[in-house]
Amino acid sequence: MKHDEIWLQFNYFQSASTVQFYLKKCYQNLGSGESDRKSYYNCYPFMYYLEQAQAYYAQASCSPFSIKPVLLFYGFVHLIKAGLLTVDPYYPSSTSVLAHGVSTRKRKKRNYQFLHDEVKIQKHGLCTHFMEEMFQMEHMEGEKFNMGQLLALVPELDDLFQFIYRKRNIILFNKMDNDWDIPLELAHAYHIGEERLKQFLDDKHRRAIPWKNCGAGKIVIDGSESDLNPPFRYHQFKGLYGINASIEELSNIPDLLIHYLLLYNLSMIARYETEWWFDLIKTAADHTYPFIHTFLEITEIKSPAMILEFLLKKCTG
Repeated sequence: MKHDEIWLQFNYFQSASTVQFYLKKCYQNLGSGESDRKSYYNCYPFMYYLEQAQAYYAQASCSPFSIKPVLLFYGFVHLIKAGLLTVDPYYPSSTSVLAHGVSTRKRKKRNYQFLHDEVKIQKHGLCTHFMEEMFQMEHMEGEKFNMGQLLALVPELDDLFQFIYRKRNIILFNKMDNDWDIPLELAHAYHIGEERLKQFLDDKHRRAIPWKNCGAGKIVIDGSESDLNPPFRYHQFKGLYGINASIEELSNIPDLLIHYLLLYNLSMIARYETEWWFDLIKTAADHTYPFIHTFLEITEIKSPAMILEFLLKKCTG
């Protein structure tokens, strides 16, 4: 789906009566006894979050590269807040959920390397809250995430990793009609057999995977019955699912969190590490610049697409 097509579908939520009906259904599915009142109260905040997000993204698309991370981050924040209103009728219930919920370590002025940098999840804030409410992932306080490892989880960056480092991070599946054919090289990369691989992926996935019985030498997921979540990753541009090529780097964190953490850190750098940031932009001295530049181009399209998918699933869920 192209960038303009994604935002065109957000227009579905530009009517107060439509949004109120939509939120009422969301809250009824949650078992809320106040679905009428809260859907009426939240319909305009929901619409305003989406409208403000679109304004940030539109400005980011034509802004200088130096301020693009800031605009994309705050646009993404507003999209996440709209998503939160579908699962938390009382958002924001306190000021503690308004902070970003992430912190960066104190940077060294010399020899700083973005790919080695880390961010840390805080006890309170938007990050913790949307992980709990939207993905039922709790107890993440204090967890640290490395920028290079996060970038390696973005499937759309895999071609760049292969070009620069000759390293493949994601093994993409083959699409056969509606099914997903997992290349046998994944089992070889994990050093396990086919049946053990199926069991391993079942243990890692949040829901049972509908495997198809296709005989020896075939590992196939029934695409008509599957809704794949991490550790599976979706390549936005190729329209294919994939998974980490290294079993040690396998992760269950949602793509929304990956993009949130990367955008948060890049926005902080653009705001507060101006000298380093402009040195990066002006000199492009090492591999850091193409990774950051390419990621920002990817997230400008993929972040709204992920939120849109989340919202539309609420209509059919």
